[in-house]
Amino acid sequence: MGNSSQKEAQDEGGEEKEKKVKEKGDEGEEEEEAAEKEEEEEEEEVLEDEELPLGVDDLLASGDPVLDLSYYKFRRLPRQVLDLEYLEKLYVCGNRLRNIPKGITRLQGLRTLALDFNKLDDVPLSVCKLTNLTCLYLGSNRLVSLPPEVSNLQNLRCLWVESNYFQRFPKQLYDLPNLRSLQIGDNRLRTLPSDLCRMESLRGLWLYGNRFQEFPRVLLKMEQLEILDMDRNRISEFPNLHHLPALRLFSYDHNPVKEPPRVGEEVLIVGEGAEEVLQARERRREAKERAEKEAEEAAAAAAAAASPVIHGILKKLRMNSALNLAAAKGKEINEPDPSTTPTGDENEPQNNDEGAESERQGVAFEEAELGYDDDGLEYEREELIYEGEVYEGYEGAELEYERAEMDYEYEGEEQEQP
Repeated sequence: MGNSSQKEAQDEGGEEKEKKVKEKGDEGEEEEEAAEKEEEEEEEEVLEDEELPLGVDDLLASGDPVLDLSYYKFRRLPRQVLDLEYLEKLYVCGNRLRNIPKGITRLQGLRTLALDFNKLDDVPLSVCKLTNLTCLYLGSNRLVSLPPEVSNLQNLRCLWVESNYFQRFPKQLYDLPNLRSLQIGDNRLRTLPSDLCRMESLRGLWLYGNRFQEFPRVLLKMEQLEILDMDRNRISEFPNLHHLPALRLFSYDHNPVKEPPRVGEEVLIVGEGAEEVLQARERRREAKERAEKEAEEAAAAAAAAASPVIHGILKKLRMNSALNLAAAKGKEINEPDPSTTPTGDENEPQNNDEGAESERQGVAFEEAELGYDDDGLEYEREELIYEGEVYEGYEGAELEYERAEMDYEYEGEEQEQP
């Protein structure tokens, strides 16, 4: 029994030793892998002067702030690029890049960086240090998430991460206050976070080619959205999108919907049944324009018909005003001295009769003239006041003037009698 127990103890001790050795071996392998990875990264950073494709040397020496090195099948970014600190736009799409060297941080003048169609598994941290970037294109890579350091890109306005492997919406984007355009189509999103409306600067959102089965309700709270693309999802019904007053383009093509969504008259829609809706909208617009044009023409015709009447009234009023003014001035000039004017009592009754008759005729003329057009009466009075030839109380003043004029004529006739 003792020997067997001792043997078992020895066996157990041997197993423990083997286990420890194995664990040490595993740790050693992990360390070796990490070291190899570091060596690879260092190898990526220490770039050798490789022979560049034909024409690239000329591009690098051109001094142009825009450099396009797309589709040259580069595995590493050419070392010469890191010395071009004047660059503003750098396009290296369609290559075979797995990483970006740290030296790219020297290019602080970059505003646009395009890394589409490469083999990036992660967003390089060196890219997150280019704080003046406004446009960053990372589509068609192997990304599943974004690093927290992406929040350093405070000036970023446009981000494209389409055709990657995102299963969750990257909330790190909440920390980008100036982001206006987000392209995150052709990923694996099923839902959107309920607080997505925190992205108040967002104006364009591309969500096509994902796995949505219902329209994300949080989008109805994003009233600032102007472009929304929900193509190629699995949505069978859309809500009323009148809740999005700024919306100008909505695409819902290749979804199992029965009818187009309801949107405002100014929204362009793309999808099944959209053409019929747009044609009906165009017919309504044309009918409205015709109605407005006809109303304008009718108003112009009515104004033209009324114009001769108004002009005739104004012409008569101006003539009467001119005559009255001339008569008043003549009276002031030719009025005789009362001391030298003889009196004629015997003809006074006749003269009074003639003055009364003239007065009645003048009053009748004025009433006929003022009653010429009831609609223009108020306008006529305003015109008289504007001309400044007659005062308020026009009729009374005119009668008094006529009486004075008749007295003058009577006195003049009496002087001429032998």
